[in-house]
Amino acid sequence: MKFWRHYHYKNLTYLTVSIIIAIFLLQNKDFQTMLHGLGEWGYVGALLGGMLFSSTFTVSIGSVILFVLANNHLSSIEIAIFGAIGSVLCDFIIFQAIRSHGLIDEIKHVFEFMGGEKLHHLLNTKYFTWTLPVAGAIIIASPLPDEVGVSLMGISHMRPSRFLLLSFGLNFTGILIIITAARII
Repeated sequence: MKFWRHYHYKNLTYLTVSIIIAIFLLQNKDFQTMLHGLGEWGYVGALLGGMLFSSTFTVSIGSVILFVLANNHLSSIEIAIFGAIGSVLCDFIIFQAIRSHGLIDEIKHVFEFMGGEKLHHLLNTKYFTWTLPVAGAIIIASPLPDEVGVSLMGISHMRPSRFLLLSFGLNFTGILIIITAARII
C-alpha cells in the first residue's frame, strides 16, 4: 500500500475503474430490469435519476430512469425539478472535490506533460477567464456528462452559491428537454 499512498493518479484511476464497472453493469439483464423498476418510484426516482444523470459512467442509467418516468404521466416540470436537485447534489460534490482535493494536482501533472507553461499562460488569458465558465455551463446544460463542465467552473474560481444556482438552472433545462424528447418519441 506504500505504492498507492504515493501514486499521483488515484482519482483518475478511480474514474477509469468505475467506467469499466458501469459498462459491465449496463450489459447485465437483471441490472437493466432493476433500472426500469426504479422508474416506478416517482419523484424519488427522478431525484435518483438526476443524481445518476450527472456522471460520466452513470449518465445512461440516469437517462433510462428519466425516460421511464417521462412515460409514467408524472408532471414534466416536477420530474425536472427533482432531477435537477439530484444533479446539483452530485455536481456540487464534484465541484468541491475539484476545488479542495487533489484532483487539480493530478490534472496539473498531465498538463505539465503536455506543455505546462504554454498551457498555463493560455488558461490565464483574459479570454479564458470568461470562456471557462461559459463552456462549463454549455456542457452542464447538454446531455453530456457534467464532470467536464463542473471542472471548468471549479477551475475558474466560481463562488459556490453562484455555482449552485447556475447548476440547478442548467440541469433543470437539460432534464426538461430530455423528458420532453422522451414524451415526443
